Amino acid sequence: MRKADCLLNVMHSHNLVISRIGPESDALLRNLFEHYCYDMSEWFEVDTGADGSYSYDTASLWAKGYDVYLAKAGDSIAGFAIIGSGDEWLGAIGAHDVHEFFIMRRFRRCGFGQSMATFLWNEHRGEWLVRVLEANALAVTFWRTAISRYSVGSYQEEQNLVHGHPWRFFRFVSTGA
Repeated sequence: MRKADCLLNVMHSHNLVISRIGPESDALLRNLFEHYCYDMSEWFEVDTGADGSYSYDTASLWAKGYDVYLAKAGDSIAGFAIIGSGDEWLGAIGAHDVHEFFIMRRFRRCGFGQSMATFLWNEHRGEWLVRVLEANALAVTFWRTAISRYSVGSYQEEQNLVHGHPWRFFRFVSTGA
């Protein structure tokens, strides 16, 4: 996508449609996780199986009751997000966690990520946690900017060590749209 097309898509954000999906879309989600795992393999020790696929276990997402969202730009899939409970990280009952968030490379730096994040935060009012591996510097910058814009600068940012790796935790409250 050319930058001019990207800017055109930002101006016409109605092209981005975000919808909640369920287990009936499991094959689609597994396919998208192939792209996500490939991207994440830069920072995590993720490897393919003998067949060349990452074979992410999406069944556990449905079993745990995560909310799964699909973003489409026209007929093209732009990304997905998985929202779960932040309880295990925050000890706060009812907090929301961005479990996974992925925008296809074609749609990055076009405003789709910000639009999708804003949609999710408006859908789920209350306390939020966004966790980002420090080594993923572009993601840290993206989330800091997106959360600062959404919360009008009212958020907390802290560094935490998780399984020996430094992570950036962002916390804020959504009052919805």
